[in-house]
Amino acid sequence: MAKLDVVIFPDERLRQHCKEVTVFDDELKQLAEDMFETMYADDGVGLAAPQVGISKRLVVMEVPFDEEKPEELFKEALVNPVIIKKENPMVSKEGCLSVPDYVAEVERFADVTVKYQTLDGEEKECTAHGLHAVCIQHELDHLDGKLFIDMLSRLKRQMLQKKYTKLKRREHLA
Repeated sequence: MAKLDVVIFPDERLRQHCKEVTVFDDELKQLAEDMFETMYADDGVGLAAPQVGISKRLVVMEVPFDEEKPEELFKEALVNPVIIKKENPMVSKEGCLSVPDYVAEVERFADVTVKYQTLDGEEKECTAHGLHAVCIQHELDHLDGKLFIDMLSRLKRQMLQKKYTKLKRREHLA
């Protein structure tokens, strides 16, 4: 296993629409393992392939099924996931490994049903609630080149863009 580098906003790789996975092999399983390791190392609960610079429809997550029972975890790699049902709008605080040190309230759905494939290509379906549902929506947005900050007001997005562009410039100069 290897920790991968997380792509940081405003990197354009975060804006790409990812390609569907058609080959279910050891390379895909290794990528998922590396993504889990990266997610754990950075204290995340979910990570999408474009966040590590890879244009594949692959997401990993480990999140409680239910906030009331945080010890019961949903740990899964979702390949080619698609949300097929959304219900009950809610507002929640979100952050992102690709937008470090920033948290904002965004509107999502409290209940979602997602269809996906496992790393072996087996088709599955899962209904999620609360944080689990928010995590699914957040990570699947990455597969379509969307970030949670896209749901913010135009002014807040512009301020963030300037902040992260300046930080990126400083890194290149250092």
